[in-house]
Formats: sequence, C-alpha cells, structure tokens
Amino acid sequence: MRSTFGIGQRPPGELPPPEDGEKVGLMRHRARQRLSARGLAYVADEAVLIVSELVTNAIVHSGGREVTVILSLRAGFLRIDVHDGVPSCHTHPKAPRDADENGRGLVLVQSLAEEGRGTWGVEDAGATTWCELKLAAS
Repeated sequence: MRSTFGIGQRPPGELPPPEDGEKVGLMRHRARQRLSARGLAYVADEAVLIVSELVTNAIVHSGGREVTVILSLRAGFLRIDVHDGVPSCHTHPKAPRDADENGRGLVLVQSLAEEGRGTWGVEDAGATTWCELKLAAS
C-alpha cells in the first residue's frame, strides 16, 4: 500500500484543521483493509495504531505539505513508513510526564515494535519514521 495526501500549511504552533485530522482515520481504514486483504488481519490492530500515531505526528509536527504512508512486506516483517519530507531533530521518544496531554505517540510505537519483536527508527534526517513488526511464521 502506498498512499500520499496533502495537508494544509499553517503557522508553527497552530493546530491542524479538522480535514487534516480526518486523513488519519482514512489511513487507518486503508491500512486495515489492505492487511485483511493480504491475510494479515492478525497484525492489523497493532499496525493501524502505529499508522495512526505516525501519521498524526507527521500532520501535527512536520510543517510539511504532503504525507506518504507505505506498508510493505520484507523478509517476514510488515514495514510501515510515514514520510513527511521535512527533516527533524526529534527522532527519539521522550518519556512524557503524567500530566502531559500529548507526547506519547513515539513511546507507544516503540512499545508496540518491541512487543511485536520488531523495531522502529527514522531515516532521511527525520523526514521518514518507520516501524517493523515481525509476521507470524506460516
């Protein structure tokens, strides 16, 4: 699966418009459909949550105009790439404080990757965030 969509440009610190947020739901839906069609429904819940977190981060934090989501199968792993085209220096999750209302997305992705015997990281100087989940042996 490869899906690219545009997002609105906005000043730093301004929340994205609702139509950009709706694209997160669309990407979740597409990911679940594609995984189910490929017989991978058993990993869909984790993958959809990762797609949701990575796409949300790209929309909220990148300042870019376009986001690309790629799901691919590689050597027994499901790989999820989210590319926003904007390099970032924030490539490692910080532990959020209990009172924080956000900041848990990458921590959640890291946890899901570890539970799924996978890994995650960034490429392209932070313009792409990816996660791999190990698929069940057939």
